[in-house]
Amino acid sequence: MKHVTLPVSPKTVHWGYFSKKVAPALTLRSGDRATIETLTHHANDDYERMIQGDPGAESVFQWTREHKAVGRRGSGPTEGPFIRGAGEGIGVHLLTGPVAIEGAEPGDILEVRILDIRPRPSCSACHAGRCFGSNIAANWGFHYHDLIEEPKPREVVTIFELDTSGEPCAKAVYNYVWTPQTDPDGIVHPTIDYPGVRVDHATIKKRENILTSVRVPARLHFGTMGLAPSEADFVSSIPPSYTGGNIDDWRIGKGARMFYPVAIPGAYFSVGDPHAAQGDSELGGTAIETSLTGDFEFVLHKKADLAGTSLEGLDHPMLETDQAWSFYGFTYPNYLAALGADAQTEIANHSSLDRAMRDAFRKLRRFLMTVHGLSEDEAISLLSVGADFGVTQVVDANWGVHGTIRKNIFRCD
Repeated sequence: MKHVTLPVSPKTVHWGYFSKKVAPALTLRSGDRATIETLTHHANDDYERMIQGDPGAESVFQWTREHKAVGRRGSGPTEGPFIRGAGEGIGVHLLTGPVAIEGAEPGDILEVRILDIRPRPSCSACHAGRCFGSNIAANWGFHYHDLIEEPKPREVVTIFELDTSGEPCAKAVYNYVWTPQTDPDGIVHPTIDYPGVRVDHATIKKRENILTSVRVPARLHFGTMGLAPSEADFVSSIPPSYTGGNIDDWRIGKGARMFYPVAIPGAYFSVGDPHAAQGDSELGGTAIETSLTGDFEFVLHKKADLAGTSLEGLDHPMLETDQAWSFYGFTYPNYLAALGADAQTEIANHSSLDRAMRDAFRKLRRFLMTVHGLSEDEAISLLSVGADFGVTQVVDANWGVHGTIRKNIFRCD
């Protein structure tokens, strides 16, 4: 076993997509461990607190009229008459990787163990050592067309500070309404429509003394984590799918083990979209987006060894903790295969919790029948009385429902 560190830099991140064409940033063997740094793509909502003085963050977010450190930001084309920039913003998350796994082949299962997670402290002289994040009530949020106060519609950015002195929690520092921002290429962004645009704080009005009696318990986790799919060379980081991706479940934190079906040789694992806290549904559009560093262990389960195990036939992500198993249902289990050439944009027109719930039910039913040997009638009874289904997210186009079954159900006398 070896343990290596993968820091963030323009050479070790890819922005807004999973890809089987990107050269691996790191290659490991089964059983190896890695410390991987991740950055939030919302750090420029407050440059001073989340980027300034941080060499890694500054190198990734560098963008002037003369130089853009990370040009492609999304799964779209890289040149042409763009409105929002290279990649056209189809995909937004900063991902570190890919990490290739030696010997991984389609049909195998990659287990990713999250051993630890740590916040990335500010390097700014004014805020050194403190940790910050950004929450967006965004135009893609479930609430956006259901506002009751003026002005409407509006997008609101709330900056939080993460207190790690005791039981970790987040407290609001200030918020502001998004105003049109002009990027270094001269393109005006009237809404939050392209990742990494630096907010000019001279153009916004801060509202302080907000959520004064509120402390949000921290749930450090990675919103986007998974493998490269096989269906396209560049796949948007926004909709989750059968190889994982933007699942946005706060349970994918320290102590969790995620299982992903391998779709391409090498698996190509990437991680990002780090969160300090999030509720089920991620209703407004984002969590508290912050930068985190994680310690991971990778275990490859070969296809030939899966028979008779809980991983036999697994063709979707699965979460295991010491307490439970969770399964993720989506509007489309594999939207890339189901919706054809325009799947990455078309999926937003099909978002459905009904379909996601049915997918989660089917996946959990299969698990109970094949792994625990229950009949269908037994499985359905147990699902009704002992399983918990919840709305994972309603903001990632391919909406999600998680189904969870607790392990202690199988240990009762």
